[in-house]
Amino acid sequence: MPVLLFLIDTSASMNQRTHLGTTYLDIAKGAVETFMKLRGRDPASRGDRYMLINFEDVPLGIKAGWKESHATFMTELRNLQAAGLTTIGQSLRTAFDLLNLNRLVSGIDNYGQGRNPFFLEPSIIVAITDGNKLTSSGGVQDELHLPLTTPLPGSELTKEPFRWDQRLFSLVLRIPGHATVEPEPLGGVPPDDSAITPMCEVTGGRSYSVFSQRMLNQCLESLLQKIQSGVVINFEKTGPDPPPGEDETLKPGPQSWHCCHKLIYVRPNPKTGVPIGHWPIPEGFWPDTNSPTLPPRSAHPHVRFSCLDSEPMVIDKVPFDKYELEASPLTQYILERKSPHTCWQVFVSNSAKYSDLGQPFGYLKASTALNCVNLFVMPYNYPVVLPLLDDLIRVHKFKPTIKWRQSFENYLKTMPLYYIGSLRKALRIMGAPNLLADNMEYGLSYSVVSYLKKLSQQTKIEYERLIASVAKKVVAEGGIKVRDRGGDISLAQRRDFTQLLASITGETAALPLELNSKEFSGFQLAPLNKSLKPQGFRNAYDIPRMHLLDQLSRMRRNLLSTTCLLRGQDTDQLHSVPIAQMGNYQDFLKALPQPLRDADPEQPKRLHTFGNPFKLDKKGMMIDEADEFVTGPQNKGKRPGSDSNMHGVGGGGPKRRRCMSPLLRPGRAYSPPVSPAASPFRPPLAGETLTHTSSVPLSVHLCADGDTEEENGLPREVELSEGSEDGGETGGVVEEQRPARYPSPGELKKVMNSESLEVNTELRTLITKEIRKPGRHYEKIFYFLKQIQGSFDTRLIFLQNIIKEAARKFVLNDQE
Repeated sequence: MPVLLFLIDTSASMNQRTHLGTTYLDIAKGAVETFMKLRGRDPASRGDRYMLINFEDVPLGIKAGWKESHATFMTELRNLQAAGLTTIGQSLRTAFDLLNLNRLVSGIDNYGQGRNPFFLEPSIIVAITDGNKLTSSGGVQDELHLPLTTPLPGSELTKEPFRWDQRLFSLVLRIPGHATVEPEPLGGVPPDDSAITPMCEVTGGRSYSVFSQRMLNQCLESLLQKIQSGVVINFEKTGPDPPPGEDETLKPGPQSWHCCHKLIYVRPNPKTGVPIGHWPIPEGFWPDTNSPTLPPRSAHPHVRFSCLDSEPMVIDKVPFDKYELEASPLTQYILERKSPHTCWQVFVSNSAKYSDLGQPFGYLKASTALNCVNLFVMPYNYPVVLPLLDDLIRVHKFKPTIKWRQSFENYLKTMPLYYIGSLRKALRIMGAPNLLADNMEYGLSYSVVSYLKKLSQQTKIEYERLIASVAKKVVAEGGIKVRDRGGDISLAQRRDFTQLLASITGETAALPLELNSKEFSGFQLAPLNKSLKPQGFRNAYDIPRMHLLDQLSRMRRNLLSTTCLLRGQDTDQLHSVPIAQMGNYQDFLKALPQPLRDADPEQPKRLHTFGNPFKLDKKGMMIDEADEFVTGPQNKGKRPGSDSNMHGVGGGGPKRRRCMSPLLRPGRAYSPPVSPAASPFRPPLAGETLTHTSSVPLSVHLCADGDTEEENGLPREVELSEGSEDGGETGGVVEEQRPARYPSPGELKKVMNSESLEVNTELRTLITKEIRKPGRHYEKIFYFLKQIQGSFDTRLIFLQNIIKEAARKFVLNDQE
């Protein structure tokens, strides 16, 4: 799983504009997005992890770390602003510490136990900067220096801040502000001469000097080829040079192939996707079981190779590791010799007990096709142990003699003890698992083992602390933001118009040029009083009494402009939205105050169609009896006066329901029946037929809440009578209109009693449901009891029935 960490220069110099019209920071953001798009075409990019760091202090500088998602990475990338110093040394140290944070927990470095190339976490750091002077709070620096102190536990075990599977590449932007007529250099992109270049070369990477957009795209293509799984090793020649060939002349002095700092490719297993290996590269010291500490190791192992030709040794059933070398002057020289059947042995100095050079642990050999050079990693001192293992397999048939055991024990005395585990696995693969005792030590003292376990625990705590601080996004105490209060106004509206006119005619000295404040929108003014913080009050009662006079102007502005402002914005900022944020309509909705509830929840909600005018409310889609899709609530039928509804003819909607009680409508309170003095209408008497008149709306008698809209969405004032059809336009006969008369007291009392009985029946049903619910939530029950209608005796009988129902529920619960 490669880790791709982008280190973006956010110093103030990144605001300089190029001849393309964009700033260096804009070019850096575009380069990261282009790189990710190009990388996404490769199927191997599925396991990539992206991180983002800028030049701010920790933890603000870590924009996307181990836990942040891809969406967070892109958001933080777009929100980067160039304001600050060029503290690239501190930022590089932060990047390396972030990558090394989890290594001690996972044990990938395997301190004191040899270096395993197949235990790796390949990381690529891509730094994008303008190559200007290195500035810090202490002054200007000529060379790049990384801080020596770091909060990372266990950093003293490695001399360098990086590891052998981490490489640094730098894109140094040199695009001029004015277009040049000089042709671009042909060939590859040259390295830059900035201070970051030596650091890139030390880690095994390189820098690119970018002079145009075309060269930038070329660099991005080159970086894609650098994403390889491997580790960096220093290869150095030891001993004399090989004898020259027939057509070769011996050149005096050191040659380029004598010392190479290159990568060896660690290919993953095609089945599992994880590299598999057997043998480590030895440490640069002999392990001592009595040593209380471990000597620090270099990030890249120093492997020496001897130019004396040797015979390659491979034995059946004995595992070995094979790694391909990156193209270098060393690989070119070995391939030019055209000797695929000979090899050069490799050593690690001070790895043996009684030898400075150490014993060979493998060899370099050209492939049979002469197209690459491979590093073969074998058991330590393989010229001795491989013949012994060959005799064990072929001669002794896995039944060793006493002489063979003595020779094998003598070999174990010359082998570092941390090879015991690898040798035991190899013997198990061969079929001889009992040759090594189980109680053999691994070469580390008790104090060292305890120290490594303690470091692992400390690193885990530091890892969780840093992850929490990055996710928390603690905002640093900022100053006062510089805002553009001006705008594009005409010259005639300027206060200094007279002086400006005089300066143009030459009568007075020329006025100084005004700065474009939009170019410095990210700057802040540091207040002298550190306790002064930006205030965003909206409630006068939140302001301390001693600060009321200071906040008077802010309160006046908030009071007069509350209706037209969003939260956290003023009048000038309301319409000053960056183009990249104009489409964030969901964020705009979240910033709005909470709207009031709908007056009628049954009505379908109107969806906003921002960005999609064909958007539908899928939650409201239902299927009726005819298996047809219907959107919205299913209470829209045909007009109730049609003959088709009355006689069941046709395919119209259901019959019109009578008005529901307001108690069943959520969010509505019950209003009492209309008094006789206020209602000039009467209910229909026995044998009467309701007619539609201009003064008597049909539905006023049937509803208690006074709404003017029925369930079918039509106004009640225009509803038709039961004897009409389609408004009378199809030939229906309207009955003779009757003059309105006031209802008698007896008739009105009947209506009121019937309405009270209906309301109380519905209340009894609702209260019974609430009583049968588990728990002791009585608020709704008392609310419904307050809505009981009727005389005192009627309400008393109702209450007694409710008490009996509650007692019955209590008895049932006790029986259960």
